[in-house]
Amino acid sequence: MSSMQLSFKADQSEGNREAWNRSEMESTNQTRDEAATTTAHATKQETSGFLQQTGEQMMHMAQGAVDTVKNTLGFNDDKSN
Repeated sequence: MSSMQLSFKADQSEGNREAWNRSEMESTNQTRDEAATTTAHATKQETSGFLQQTGEQMMHMAQGAVDTVKNTLGFNDDKSN
């Protein structure tokens, strides 16, 4: 094989290696982006669930406070007493 052929093959190998490296980098970036999106979505759902639960607890506490004030003032809606 001539030195020109060896040089051409070396250039081809280098080009193939660079193309492979770019492909791997793109694949890695895509996987990282997908993982970040999945994590963000899960975090958003957890936060929404937490806020929903907290809001419901606050509503129950407020209703309990209203019922306590009504009982104290004699305005209880319970007609069975």
